[in-house]
Amino acid sequence: RAGVPQVMLRDRYAGAHTPDTATRKAWTAVSFRADTLALADMTQPGKPQSGVRGVTHALMIGGGVPVEAAGSLVGAVGVSGAPDGKLDDDCARAGLAAIEDKLAF
Repeated sequence: RAGVPQVMLRDRYAGAHTPDTATRKAWTAVSFRADTLALADMTQPGKPQSGVRGVTHALMIGGGVPVEAAGSLVGAVGVSGAPDGKLDDDCARAGLAAIEDKLAF
């Protein structure tokens, strides 16, 4: 929940940028307590929240999803490598759904 990476899983064919991008998406989701797909929309140029795009390390592209357990933010998942952020977001959510029963601690 402090934005410190715990696990990195990378496909051997994933682009060289994907580990850093996934980490930054997770960091952004946990830091702003919101998924990065929503943040990407809320921070478009011209919108009141657009200034947060200048925060060092923040990445407003879909694929970062906060993780909650027992009503508390416990971390975030970051996914990178799909052709667009919506697909990365879908992958992150599918991963969380697969372990949902293990998050009820």
